[in-house]
Amino acid sequence: MNDQPASELRRRDVIVALSCGLCVAAMVGAAYAAVPFYNWFCRATGFNGTTQVATAGPSGMIDRDVTVRFDANIGPGLPWRFEPEQNDIKIKLGQVVTVNYRVVNEAARPITAQAAYNVAPLNAGSYFQKINCFCFTEQTLKPGETRDMAVVFYVDPSMAKDPDGKEINSITLSYTFYRQREPSRPVADGGDRSKVLR
Repeated sequence: MNDQPASELRRRDVIVALSCGLCVAAMVGAAYAAVPFYNWFCRATGFNGTTQVATAGPSGMIDRDVTVRFDANIGPGLPWRFEPEQNDIKIKLGQVVTVNYRVVNEAARPITAQAAYNVAPLNAGSYFQKINCFCFTEQTLKPGETRDMAVVFYVDPSMAKDPDGKEINSITLSYTFYRQREPSRPVADGGDRSKVLR
């Protein structure tokens, strides 16, 4: 009589252990998938001010103006100067525009950094279509080097038909450069080893 309950308890313990193991594996998998899924979701919906990457030109231009403001920021510990060529511009919906940003390395050595971006108001992200951009590409500048970088974009005319987009009269495109980790360098050669004293 004791063997029956003991074997049932053992079977139940194995089922509980397997269930816990599967749950932990699913949680680890979800943690790894969360960032790519979130990035995909933001790009697909414009959530959190994420702009869209244009796969084609605008369908046309309509006679509605929107002011686009340009913001440039530097992350902590990055000795660069970063600014847009102009602070704002008034454009028509569907008008393709090119704007330059200028960055200067004010350090005495080469530095690598990368820009991240967002758009405000957040619901404008799904209409802000970038054709060409320097964001998410590492930029390495030599000491004192100046570089002009272009962003080519348009605001989708469909914003005028969306109840949420009808009230948007200005959009801010904001970039922030963050310093990237320095590449590892090989240890310097100690010279001719034959001359080492014995």
